Amino acid sequence: MSTNSHSSRKQFEQYKTEFHEEHAPQQGKKSSKRERSSWELVRSFFDLLKLHRWSVILSLVTLTIATLLALIPPAATKFVVDYVLDKNPLPPMTPQWIPHDPWPLLVFITISVILISMIRIGLQIWGRWHATRVTKLIQMKVRKDVFAQAVRLPLHRIQELKSGGAASILREDAGSVGELVFGMLYNPWRAIIQLLGSLIILAWVDWRLLLGALFLVPMVYLTHRTWISRIRPQHRKIRAQRVNVDGLATESFGGMRVVRAFGRQRSETSRILRGNHLMGRQELYAWWWSRLIEIVWETVIPVASACLLLYGGWQVLQGQLTLGDLVMFLAYLLMLLGPLAVLAQSAAQFQNSLSGFDRVLDLLAEPREMESSTARTIGKSEISGRITFENVSFQYPSSEQFALQDISIEVEPGETIALVGPSGAGKTTFCNLVARFYDPTTGRVLLDSSDLTELDVESYRNHIGVVEQDVFLFDGTVADNIGYGDRHTIDEEILHAAEISNAHEFIKDLPNGYHTLIGERGVKLSGGQRQRLAIARAILADPRILIFDEATSNLDTESERLIQASLTSLMQDRTCFVIAHRLSTITHADRIVLFEAGRITEIGTHDDLMEADGKYREMVLLQTSPAEVS
Repeated sequence: MSTNSHSSRKQFEQYKTEFHEEHAPQQGKKSSKRERSSWELVRSFFDLLKLHRWSVILSLVTLTIATLLALIPPAATKFVVDYVLDKNPLPPMTPQWIPHDPWPLLVFITISVILISMIRIGLQIWGRWHATRVTKLIQMKVRKDVFAQAVRLPLHRIQELKSGGAASILREDAGSVGELVFGMLYNPWRAIIQLLGSLIILAWVDWRLLLGALFLVPMVYLTHRTWISRIRPQHRKIRAQRVNVDGLATESFGGMRVVRAFGRQRSETSRILRGNHLMGRQELYAWWWSRLIEIVWETVIPVASACLLLYGGWQVLQGQLTLGDLVMFLAYLLMLLGPLAVLAQSAAQFQNSLSGFDRVLDLLAEPREMESSTARTIGKSEISGRITFENVSFQYPSSEQFALQDISIEVEPGETIALVGPSGAGKTTFCNLVARFYDPTTGRVLLDSSDLTELDVESYRNHIGVVEQDVFLFDGTVADNIGYGDRHTIDEEILHAAEISNAHEFIKDLPNGYHTLIGERGVKLSGGQRQRLAIARAILADPRILIFDEATSNLDTESERLIQASLTSLMQDRTCFVIAHRLSTITHADRIVLFEAGRITEIGTHDDLMEADGKYREMVLLQTSPAEVS
């Protein structure tokens, strides 16, 4: 049984043990896993901001002005207390246009505070809108880059990601990158400006009070070093677990027919719940680490405020400060301590977003599928269609055994090659190499004497049509799916392809004809109907090389008869590879290649192989005369 069958409590205990072992100090020993420092991630994020630097600068400038304006209203408390309530005379240097009588002065202060506040709010909203816009633009760009990278990863790596996991990376990790605009720039910048402004005003009131306030500043650094450095790795693991849970959920819904057929709804629910419970425990564990910072600051701030209030009150009693000075000092003290607490607390959220950015950079740093700066593109007119295998052996990345061994064959332009043999013999792997889903482990695959590794992979695949046994259709209209291979296709071409594939008859009977929505993976269609749409899609692409993996396996006898005639004309002047288990469908092939255990053991026409009295003849007789053979 896999570890997924263990309770979430046991998995969580194992998670904590592994986490503490990974982050325990080890002298002279470095982790083999690449871990980016916070500074590396910050530099990478600033590289993302280059295209939006003027919007960011404008946002920060307006935020700076708005924050400085917010420092003015607390100063009004001194004027109200000392010159309105206590009725003390204004300082001699006060401008004459400011009222000197208590009531007019109070009205003047009130109107001034309101006007300043309105200007501050307007500037702040305008700057915040620019910051929010940059956030969304970055999220869209990162999601585009992540998707573009993911679809160009090697096939085995994409299969490891799973569809739900890839969607989670796009939604959660890529989305959190944009949040760094506020978590790393906007909110900390406001806190810093407010902090510096408060410090300057406090120094003007009483420099000794300032020293007491400054004593708290190093605590931000200490809390960061003590706790926050442990938070980002936890959030990375939480995000990895979320990818796993999303992948399990997507897998369960994708296989719902199987789940229900075996009555496994409850066990699938339990499997998802175990993953969710583990993720919940991990999130609560990270929450406690984050709350330790809040506990420290929610304890320190009241104690510090009380001590400074005691000192300030004593200074008032000694006549060193006015009551207005003390009230103003306390107002600015709160404006000083508030940003310190915000900087300490937001650092935990900042590390969460950085963990998502770290995972995005991991994905973007992975090598793409068959990337080459020297590869050349190839046009359809340049291709005749000759495919040559020269001593090709192939081993899947996750396997220790060879799927193909020492394969050598030359396929002439326009030739139809049927691939037969037991399941797992190497037929699909052979076609995967033709389509260049993989490159050979040893040997070469050539197209018209050019090594496929010398050709741009996307350019090459533009000239290949593939119809697989497991048909994949997209959630869209019938016409969208048929025209998937050519976005510039017109309705007449779609109709013609549907007629050739014998799909037109059932399409016209659908509620909206070619504009009918077929659901995810074509769930609203039968297996045979999906197969015919896939064939129509390949027909419309007009490829030079065709690969059919049991393309007629889901068709009834009448449809198969009609489509075989259409496929015969379609295959003319095209190099075709046909994987078949129903051997009666490939007797017309120019050559039949028999695979066994990853090797070619027989090759020839149907008549030649029947006369040879080998494995192929045995397979044909087994299908045509099962009673006699048994």
